[in-house]
Amino acid sequence: MIHAGKLNEKKNAGLADSGLSIEDIPEDLLMALLDNPYESLILIDSEGIIRFMSSSNEGIYPIPVKDAIGRHITEVSADTRMPRILQTRKAEIGRSMVLKNQHRVVARIPLFKDGRVVGAAGKLMFMSPEKLKELYGRIDALKNNLDFYKETLNQVYGSRYTFENIIGNSALSLKAKALARQAAESDSPVLIIGESGTGKELFAHAIHQISRRRNHNFVKVNSASIPGELIESELFGYEPGAFTGARKQGKPGKFELSHQGTIFLDEIGDMPPLLQVKLMRVLQEKEIERIGGKPRQIDFRVISATNLDLETMVRLKTFRLDLFYRLNVIIIRLPPLRDIREDILPIFNHFLNQLSLENHRKIHAISTEAAAALRQYSWPGNIRELRNVAERALIVCRGDRIELNDLPMSVTVKPPGEPHSNNALDLSLKALIENAERAAILQALEATGHNRNMAAALLKIHRTGLYQKMKKYRIS
Repeated sequence: MIHAGKLNEKKNAGLADSGLSIEDIPEDLLMALLDNPYESLILIDSEGIIRFMSSSNEGIYPIPVKDAIGRHITEVSADTRMPRILQTRKAEIGRSMVLKNQHRVVARIPLFKDGRVVGAAGKLMFMSPEKLKELYGRIDALKNNLDFYKETLNQVYGSRYTFENIIGNSALSLKAKALARQAAESDSPVLIIGESGTGKELFAHAIHQISRRRNHNFVKVNSASIPGELIESELFGYEPGAFTGARKQGKPGKFELSHQGTIFLDEIGDMPPLLQVKLMRVLQEKEIERIGGKPRQIDFRVISATNLDLETMVRLKTFRLDLFYRLNVIIIRLPPLRDIREDILPIFNHFLNQLSLENHRKIHAISTEAAAALRQYSWPGNIRELRNVAERALIVCRGDRIELNDLPMSVTVKPPGEPHSNNALDLSLKALIENAERAAILQALEATGHNRNMAAALLKIHRTGLYQKMKKYRIS
């Protein structure tokens, strides 16, 4: 049964300005809407007097529906917030209330006419506790899915290294780590300079890990590896349907993914001139624009790295001066391994212990001769090459410690003209040729970022031949 009070007297009140008339709505349709069983609807006027209560309210309140019409809302529900809606003129959507010892979700909405409040509507959005429980179940499922995707995203864009992973107590190493820790306290751009293999990416991870942005993404961009035709879409993303072949849902760019986090621009010296211009604008405005989209503000911290001499490139006009000064607010110079020889054995032992655990081996010692050879080698590949040698030694070693013979010839055999600390070293022509060949392969792999196809082309040999030689010299 419907109790509408003076509904008929005001049936045209809300429609007059629009040119519509309530007579245009069939009465049975309008009443079915107001008295639907899914929402326990209550309408009050500006004085708080109940003008309508749907029949589904029966039994919820202590007063029968037919007796509630014409009474003040507080007489029916002492703790009601409906009068507050009249005062504040603000809606309350999705609020919780307790009715008959059960939690219900309600909506309270002010009703306006010519800018003034003429009443308010209140309705239960979920009358049945079972329906509310079902909603919570869906929310929990969505939350679990969101947590899963967040974890997956963190595995891709999370920082993996900390300062504990940076081994070395030489004066130069300690100086670099101290400056990096200071850099982590601010949001200023950081430029990490060092030869290939000196740990530039590791330092970038460590800085992010102790910065205020550590709970957000760490996004790495290799400036030299992105094909020219994909640079803009990879860095800045694109909107749905922006070009032929674009994803239907669009795609965020690397800068967008680094919002509130850190973006690491590796090999910044290899960035094409056109991209340097775009990067300068992004750094200056903190604003990106997807292909086919509108500009949007983002918040990120930039760390860049290079093994090139940017100052010389600026003089040669192959690198923008304004971009150089924008990036090098804090410069961290990483020393090559040959300049921190006191750190060679600690770093080697760290890799050896780490690899022993991964391979279920128990090798934690190194002979005096092997240690001397490691210290005397020039390490053109720096720390990355040192780890390669540690891994190779672990595989070759058949005892409980690393011996001289477990090290590659590139480490144990000195170039012609240099004295040897061990007369037993192989100085045969074959050994010297193999040593030079292995060193050339390592250098080519290092120069190409361990891309075997490119390394083979650089060495002017077939790819299959490179694979065979790598196997021969145990280059992983």
